[in-house]
Amino acid sequence: MGYLSGKVALVTGASAGIGEKTARALIDAGARVVCSARRVGRLESLTAELGERAIALELDVVNAQSVDTLMDRLPGGWRDLDILVNNAGHDIGGRRQFHEGTAEEWSATIETNVIGLMRVTRVVLDGMVRRDSGHIVNIGSVAGIQAYTACAAYAASKHAVHGLSETLRIDYAKTGIKVSEVLPGMVRTEFAAIRFGDEDRGDQYYADFGVCLEPEDIARSVLFALDQPPDVVIAQVVVVPTRKPPAS
Repeated sequence: MGYLSGKVALVTGASAGIGEKTARALIDAGARVVCSARRVGRLESLTAELGERAIALELDVVNAQSVDTLMDRLPGGWRDLDILVNNAGHDIGGRRQFHEGTAEEWSATIETNVIGLMRVTRVVLDGMVRRDSGHIVNIGSVAGIQAYTACAAYAASKHAVHGLSETLRIDYAKTGIKVSEVLPGMVRTEFAAIRFGDEDRGDQYYADFGVCLEPEDIARSVLFALDQPPDVVIAQVVVVPTRKPPAS
């Protein structure tokens, strides 16, 4: 079946992009996968394709009740989560100077990317602590370790994810729980279209950038972090695109 055979993973933001490709990669590696997101229709289409080792779970990471009832809404055989991939996030209203946005927009970014991630992690950690086993993989960003223009709220959120990942790794270093962080550079997904509320503008954004990573690249990095012996923790994986276009 694969090196993750028998493991149960929860992937947030699994309805598209990095989350979807990570769910597929986990299935290929033998895991059973809880695909979670707000867009249930997309999740159901995905899990129908992935087969009986995947289930869909409606989850809104900014809704406390949705997160708090997460475990109770899982079927009995799916509650001992071995892997958590915290992928859900957005940058709605981003790529503007800070004064051009609103407090509501910036707060929404922090609420999803930081508080939502913390909510889900807190709920899942109970079982991991009880079993003294588990692996948390947080999808951060290069924006969490460096600054660049017109992304103040997003960079702040990813700096927070980076700090949280580092601290959790220290807190659970003497347990059977591992914490890894994958920090992608530019990845071509629907992220930009959602950010701008305009699909064409999102496509143009990536075209103007040039060489981009693909969601599959990040999914492979997640699997790399998971595919390590018990005494090895991949603390951080920074993944950036080359500057040279691939040969056609």
